[in-house]
Amino acid sequence: MTEQQKNARFALAVLFGINLMNFFDRQIAGALGEPIRVEFGLNDTQLGLLATVFTLVYAFVGVPLGRLTDNWLRTRLIAIGVTFWSVLTAASGLAWNYASFMLTRIGVGIGEASCAPASQSLIGDLYPPERRARAMAIFMLGLPFGLFAAYMLSGVIAQAWGWRAAFFVACVPGLILAALVLLIKEPPRGAVEARTSLALPGSPFRSVLRIKTMWWIVLSGLLYNFNAYAVNVFQNPFLQRFHELGLKDASTISAVSLGLTGAIGLLLGGWLGDRLRTRANGRVLVGAFALLLAAPCVFAALQQPKGGVLMFTVLMATSSALSFAYYSTTYAAIQDVVPPNLRGTAVSLYFFAMYVLGASFGSTIMGALSDFFAHRAMINAGATEMADVFRASGLHSAMYVIPLLMLLCSGSLFGASRTIAADMRAMGSQAR
Repeated sequence: MTEQQKNARFALAVLFGINLMNFFDRQIAGALGEPIRVEFGLNDTQLGLLATVFTLVYAFVGVPLGRLTDNWLRTRLIAIGVTFWSVLTAASGLAWNYASFMLTRIGVGIGEASCAPASQSLIGDLYPPERRARAMAIFMLGLPFGLFAAYMLSGVIAQAWGWRAAFFVACVPGLILAALVLLIKEPPRGAVEARTSLALPGSPFRSVLRIKTMWWIVLSGLLYNFNAYAVNVFQNPFLQRFHELGLKDASTISAVSLGLTGAIGLLLGGWLGDRLRTRANGRVLVGAFALLLAAPCVFAALQQPKGGVLMFTVLMATSSALSFAYYSTTYAAIQDVVPPNLRGTAVSLYFFAMYVLGASFGSTIMGALSDFFAHRAMINAGATEMADVFRASGLHSAMYVIPLLMLLCSGSLFGASRTIAADMRAMGSQAR
């Protein structure tokens, strides 16, 4: 094994760990949403707003950090970001009210904005195009495993020592990984390309936005992450209210159905994406068909009666396994159509649009819909005070928006499949 291969494998292992902690620290607030809501006296709209503010900060800070990724040492940028968000995660456990908790989550969002553009840019320069989807899949395994750990460990820790302790525990691994990332040898940009693509004329942002496939991919990210953030924030409360589970049991189900099974989709999606790269649109078609199949699974899961937890878990797990193929295929497709010296910029623009227009609204709109339907259920019952049964009914009704948006996301990837071949040729990265 050459030194370059050893460096690539070590880098991928460390970046996987960082991405795992990225989503672990991000999701703790969602996993512990119900006890946090109760302690601070929040409604569902306020609970969803926590994720919205986090996401907006993440998106806006990510754009300049994406440009910095293309012009500075990526390993150093990641190390600084991981250290910052790990410390602010621990600070979340010290919050004394809603406002202070939100401020610490804003800090976490600022730090985490450094991770994706720099990490994906590094992977693009460490792995050749024919192996890139699999490498991206391994990196993105941090997402399902991070969600799994956040739900599983947060529930156990919160039940034993209170919800604040979970935020303290999350700080330590991040600090260790921040030190390890500095041991990665920074590769030259475009080092593994068959031929280095040239940037398009004009500003870097305009150059990226001239790529038609990027518009379809951005639209898909907007729809996908609206759903993902809504589900991540509200599945645990849904299980606790509608199916009347305790925090530990609800967290275990979410850990498996939203986290662990997603690894299957990532790995299979990455494998299929690389196998079908002989066809220019092969990768995005894998993601499109996977989401097309995932939507009816979510609908069927929501159709389960009160207490039908086993079938709900199986159906949501199947949906996650299918929909997670989105990450390994779509993120690799971005690398296929964007020049090496613009990839950090492209990823930051993609994240900005999908977070500001999609993910940031997902949790808040879901919370507002939940409150609306809960209030309507209360009025229809002739009651004058909000009760848990109305909150359960309201959240149940609101969640039916999820399968609809999954179908629209699938449609946007089918749109990308019609433009990607021409864009790959233009970027000098036509499949061979």
